[in-house]
Amino acid sequence: MEDRKHYRTVIISDVHIGSAHSKVKEAADFLGSVDCDRLILNGDIVDGWQIQKKSSTKRWSPEYTRFVKVIMKMMENHDTEVIYLRGNHDDFLDNLVPVNLGNISILQDYVLESGSHRFFVTHGDVFDSVTTKMEWLAKLGDVSYNALLRFNSIYNKIRSRQGKPYFSLSQAIKHKVKQAVSFISGFERMLTDLARSKHCDGVICGHIHYPEDRTVDGIRYLNSGDWVESLSALLEDENGNWRIMKYRDEYLSVK
Repeated sequence: MEDRKHYRTVIISDVHIGSAHSKVKEAADFLGSVDCDRLILNGDIVDGWQIQKKSSTKRWSPEYTRFVKVIMKMMENHDTEVIYLRGNHDDFLDNLVPVNLGNISILQDYVLESGSHRFFVTHGDVFDSVTTKMEWLAKLGDVSYNALLRFNSIYNKIRSRQGKPYFSLSQAIKHKVKQAVSFISGFERMLTDLARSKHCDGVICGHIHYPEDRTVDGIRYLNSGDWVESLSALLEDENGNWRIMKYRDEYLSVK
């Protein structure tokens, strides 16, 4: 049996538990396959916007329970430190943060020491002018996005019958929209400027559902992506090296 991979830090965001399009099973499969010293859940893990729309009998499923149990097992077996940073879809945590419960911390943001480098870790929604200043527009966009995801599912079933690979039409469109939002609000620049003001070498975020690893004005910008479409995470090895993990490439391709 192949040895389990061990990482110093694993970061995931935007699982959107409660959404019909959440790939929570795949997220649990991934977390259940690795060991880590520190797990950062970087916002929008639970989608309060979607859960509150459901009837009380449909708000929680066995898949969601399994996801929580996998994390608890990481804590039990490997003494994993869990850091949960709130996002805009799990803003029900606002009145709770900051709080420490044993090996779990629920925070607004976090400064991560990575070798000789410091990273400012935040979900990122507080720097998106649409989500902070125009909540009604953000929620309208959420409805439109979920409709697009439903269309995307039908589109990919047709592609599969034709022998074509999965293509995220919805992610491609959303990324173009988010690029415009980021340009208007200065999303990435505000994040990197804040990291610099906190004497950090980089910033780690989620929120825009697009995994990224690049340099912006001398500050390293890392985005963990999501578990709705990209199915991605950020991994830090024992030497402080970071990389993007894409579940479909690294797990599904070997099956």
